[in-house]
Amino acid sequence: MSELSGKVAIVTGAGRGLGRVEAIQLARQGARVVINEIGLPAAREAAESAREEIRAFGGEAITVYGDCADWNDSEALFKTAIETFGDVNIVVNNAGFCRDKMLFSMTEEEFDSVVRVHLKGHFVNMRHAAAYWREKAKTTGGTVYGRLISTSSEAFLFGSVGQPNYAAAKAGIVAMTMGAAQALIKYGVTANVIMPRARTDMTMGGGTAAMFQKPEEGFDHFDPVNVGPFVGYLASPRAQRISGYVFVVWGKQVTIIEGPKFGKVFENDDRWTVDQLDATLSPHFETLRPIVDGFTVVPTA
Repeated sequence: MSELSGKVAIVTGAGRGLGRVEAIQLARQGARVVINEIGLPAAREAAESAREEIRAFGGEAITVYGDCADWNDSEALFKTAIETFGDVNIVVNNAGFCRDKMLFSMTEEEFDSVVRVHLKGHFVNMRHAAAYWREKAKTTGGTVYGRLISTSSEAFLFGSVGQPNYAAAKAGIVAMTMGAAQALIKYGVTANVIMPRARTDMTMGGGTAAMFQKPEEGFDHFDPVNVGPFVGYLASPRAQRISGYVFVVWGKQVTIIEGPKFGKVFENDDRWTVDQLDATLSPHFETLRPIVDGFTVVPTA
């Protein structure tokens, strides 16, 4: 495939796991890929390996090292991409890590570090991409080819109990990307969110490890490779009309997540009193229980 020929893609955290799969997928579709990783030895080794894998099948790729959540490093990432390949068209924010802990045990540093990498890491790259595309569109007097693909998690939907830092960051990523979609559509840029279920360093490093084990036989639903084609699709010209959406992607499934909806409305003749609220709302909740396993409320009996 060569439908992304001439396009330039930046993928953060692209040395291993989902990022690597996404970078290789985009390269196979013809994109020239900028592999972004942190500068630690293991990450460098993985990034160089990904670059060589792309070059082995005739693709073009470079590696750029830096902190995905650092403003200056992100600025340098875009500068290098533009100086090397002449443009930036696709940005896939993927990099992240987990430091799981219950709310009552989590330290300030454990919260800040995860929110910084995931949420700020998305922001700085989205910001530099948005500014670049806006200026380019203003200069040409038309639209540009721009694709923002953010990586969130179902943890933001279910309020992952042992990940208050991670779940909060992933919720912020969705909100920020939805805002970006509205702000950038007039320039020709799309912005969407994927929530992948895949076997990665993060999913194999905590309480979810048993769930994501590779099966001895049959289809491997949690192979990160399953996610690659959907990222390639969102990055392609064929997805021009898709913007502002959230998708769960895994195995053989793609699920569109619909936004929060208003439920039952309770209205009073005047300003509510506590007694009126009790008389009206308490009977409604008598047959319900606290939401502890997701957003679906089920009766107690």
